[in-house]
Amino acid sequence: MTSEDKASRSRRRAPAPHERQRDPERTKARILEAAIEEFSAKGVAGARVAEIAARAGVNQQLIAYYFDGKEGLYRAVGRRWRAYEAENVPADASLPELVRHYVRIGAGPRLGGRLLAWEGLQDTGEDGEEGQERNERLRQEVEQLRERQRAGELDDRIDPAALLLIAMSAGNALAVYPQLARGLLGSGGSSAETVERYAEQLAFLIGLLERRPTPPPP
Repeated sequence: MTSEDKASRSRRRAPAPHERQRDPERTKARILEAAIEEFSAKGVAGARVAEIAARAGVNQQLIAYYFDGKEGLYRAVGRRWRAYEAENVPADASLPELVRHYVRIGAGPRLGGRLLAWEGLQDTGEDGEEGQERNERLRQEVEQLRERQRAGELDDRIDPAALLLIAMSAGNALAVYPQLARGLLGSGGSSAETVERYAEQLAFLIGLLERRPTPPPP
């Protein structure tokens, strides 16, 4: 727990009547939206609860009240991301289709690659509860790739764990390296045209590993 979280917790109390919002769920949603912007811009370590509250237009104490401080708020952002992923990424999608989804999601300014990149840069090497849940999901995804190999759908000479890391890293490239995208592709990673162009190219390359015909990129 950071010193900021400890301070927030020590100040935690139920908001005064004039501070309470008529719609708590809307207030929490505004805080989450502001937190995504702040975390994407500065990472968890650099983000400040006061700035998140200012972005959301709420009293800072509401963040402690609803989310138990900055770390709790970041966990809530993670849960929101997983819900979004489950809703928008089909479980039975082919590998090229998954890559297209992740490029589009990763290039977005929110709930995308920047959050994941900051998390990696600020990694301490220790996995808490959230990290353990993430690792379990990754193991499940690796096992799904192994099942595709056993079914003859995917080249079995490839380490599925390495393939997943390669695909995830490449899928995040537009968010992590916008300057390279600008130099190589002629526009930054936020351009819709660049996102689709890159998504199709990466999907085509990954699709070459599948043991079934893959249409060429447009």
